[in-house]
Amino acid sequence: MNIKIRKLTNIVLATAAVFIVASCVTINIYFPAAAVEKVADEIVEEVWGRGSGVPEADEGKDAPGEGVTPQSRFKGTKVFSFIKFGVPEAVAADADINVSTPAIRKIKKSIQERAPQVIPYLDKGAVGISKDGFLVERPAEGLGLKDKAAIRRLLSQENKDRAALYGEITAANNFEPSRVADIRDLFARSWIKNASSGWWVESPEGEWVKK
Repeated sequence: MNIKIRKLTNIVLATAAVFIVASCVTINIYFPAAAVEKVADEIVEEVWGRGSGVPEADEGKDAPGEGVTPQSRFKGTKVFSFIKFGVPEAVAADADINVSTPAIRKIKKSIQERAPQVIPYLDKGAVGISKDGFLVERPAEGLGLKDKAAIRRLLSQENKDRAALYGEITAANNFEPSRVADIRDLFARSWIKNASSGWWVESPEGEWVKK
């Protein structure tokens, strides 16, 4: 009898251990991609305004020549979030993403205040948006040394702020540090989706095209 009890106890303990391990794994891999993507859309629109390349009524449709498929805040995220991050859309979309820390607010303000200086260079084609969402200098005619120096200074500040923003969002929401790359990718889609017509953007394949 004692042997049977010990065996039963061992089975129960083993089952409990498996359940605990599985629970821990689930917590570690959880990433609310859809909710982060919505936050990215909101922040990009807040600091830069809505790009003319994707009108309000046409969100979710392909932008001619962009090389990537823009997505609205609520459409087209289910497959992406489920396959890439392993989280059901209903769960991910309902997550509450914290973007209200003092550090995040400071970075957003910095990007917003810099936008009027950066956008004219995007309009001229002297600056483009890379596939990872950072700004890069591009060849452009009619720019003097003063303009080129200004571009490099602005891009250095802007890209530093963007990288810091992704890190702060990761920390504020207790995501694994490795999730910074996922947040960067989601923001990259929002920066490109929000780009105005005529801006240079880089496709996922590395091809530069005018949106």
